[in-house]
Amino acid sequence: MNIDDFDFHLPEELIAQTPLKERASSNLMVLNRSDESIEHRQFSQIIDCLKPGDSLVLNNTKVLPARLLGTKEETGANVELLLLHQIEGDRWEVLAKPAKKIKEGTMIQFGNGLLRATCVENLEQGGKIIEFDYDGIFLEVLNELGEMPLPPYIKEKLDDQDRYQTVYAEDPGSAAAPTAGLHFTEELLQTIRDRGINIVYLTLHVGLGTFRPVQVDNIEEHDMHAEYYHLSAEAAEQLKETKQQGGRIIAVGTTSIRTLETVMRDHQELKAASGWTDIFIYPPYSFQAVDGLITNFHLPKSTLIMLVSAFATKDFIMRAYHEAIDQRYRFFSFGDAMIIL
Repeated sequence: MNIDDFDFHLPEELIAQTPLKERASSNLMVLNRSDESIEHRQFSQIIDCLKPGDSLVLNNTKVLPARLLGTKEETGANVELLLLHQIEGDRWEVLAKPAKKIKEGTMIQFGNGLLRATCVENLEQGGKIIEFDYDGIFLEVLNELGEMPLPPYIKEKLDDQDRYQTVYAEDPGSAAAPTAGLHFTEELLQTIRDRGINIVYLTLHVGLGTFRPVQVDNIEEHDMHAEYYHLSAEAAEQLKETKQQGGRIIAVGTTSIRTLETVMRDHQELKAASGWTDIFIYPPYSFQAVDGLITNFHLPKSTLIMLVSAFATKDFIMRAYHEAIDQRYRFFSFGDAMIIL
């Protein structure tokens, strides 16, 4: 398929720059795959789309304050690093700006030397392997010096950093939030539990793939960047039980769906598994694990809109997106949501 098949015009004013005051007050578009109908609701009404015995699958990854602003020790020039994932010990894969000015051996300091870094390897497209040097505990140093790595299309300052975390974020490791989960509150999750719907957690640390656009015309030639995932034995058993008892598995976000489909692809069943996935889902694709998807509205030509188009159909999703634009839905990370059943 061609990349232009997933293009659409989005008025810039519809790109949400700040989160709504109340997480669950966002709009919710309900898409029914069987008759291709579309309804408009509020996210707080998501409970009406779920049934007792269903399992809602949430990604409990936590976004690191992964944006570091520092200076080159030799020249004092400003440098920005975005941590992507920990390789081992104090070595991390990062995106660097300006990438061409940071070569092997370049030394950088942050917070007047509270944290120091040395570039040990150059990668493609601005990527670097960095080794950090510090006293104490790295995550504590990072919490003191780092900033939340908001996507480049968000220009406004985020006053409350917690609004770029889900309320159930637990396992630090992401360079971006699993944004479909930002709509949930503790109260809404409890209401869902009280209705007999299972809440199941898995982990996928969102990495470089989120920041890299598709740069080929033929999408089959695109290489996804690998991201770390983990599905526990307890979670796998709950999901298998859900299927056996006739319930549905509803994935919250493209990260959850990619994790479950990776496990099914690699093991032919839902079982405890962890590792790195570079699964790239685009039409046509036969989903093996998931019966429903909750997701935000994504960028044109992105791998995310390709995945959503595979779950429904490209024509149905494009029609839904154009209706969302007509209805003035808010797009991207802090925007509105859809559920596809």
